[in-house]
Amino acid sequence: MSSTPYSPLDGISHPYYPPDATVPFYTANTTPLLTILLSFAGLISLFVLICLTLSRYANPKLQQSDLAVIAWFAVCGFLHLFFEGYFVLNHKTIPSSQYLFAQLWKEYGLSDSRYLTADPFMVWIETLTVLIWGPLSLLTIYLITTNQHALRHITQVVVCIGHLYGVALYYGTCHYIEKYRGLQYSRPEWVYYWGYYAGMNAPWAVVPVLLLWGSVKAIKRAFRAVQEDDIAKKGL
Repeated sequence: MSSTPYSPLDGISHPYYPPDATVPFYTANTTPLLTILLSFAGLISLFVLICLTLSRYANPKLQQSDLAVIAWFAVCGFLHLFFEGYFVLNHKTIPSSQYLFAQLWKEYGLSDSRYLTADPFMVWIETLTVLIWGPLSLLTIYLITTNQHALRHITQVVVCIGHLYGVALYYGTCHYIEKYRGLQYSRPEWVYYWGYYAGMNAPWAVVPVLLLWGSVKAIKRAFRAVQEDDIAKKGL
């Protein structure tokens, strides 16, 4: 790939949609896509492995279902704090940067150019994600590991609702702008819209629902046990 800087001031194009989007000083990625993806997958896997190892060391009695939830929140914590955190801190320089996370954002930007144009909505929603959902994801891991079930389900419910709300805003704003303003932020190729934009965000529309359902059942069981205990005490 060429590393020639692009600038709309020079009339040089970029690969993002809409074609007239302002992406100052864009520089194409210099690292092969497969290398970028494998490096990113390796970092995520290492972080998840560290979280699982520490959790199992601290609590060897953790069930497989708990470990699966820990792995999920480890992925969330890594993405929110490090990957999205990088975007929040460096959104103005990403188009011209060749750091790993910058190249990843430039690749993902093919499905949503708002990440390359420092869109105020994206910067703000990602800032909230970094400051709130990232720390709460790691806190949930700690609460699961230490068997603090009551607090665990509180934070789990809060984070899951936050994820669902964020996904609704993310998909909703894009749909609204495309339908009512005629702007399209994703390139037309199938891989970018359905693979990147729809597919990569879909887990945060599915997994939180499953975890919410599990928390609701756990809370229901807890209240039922309290009620039964109260009834038993009154019977005495």
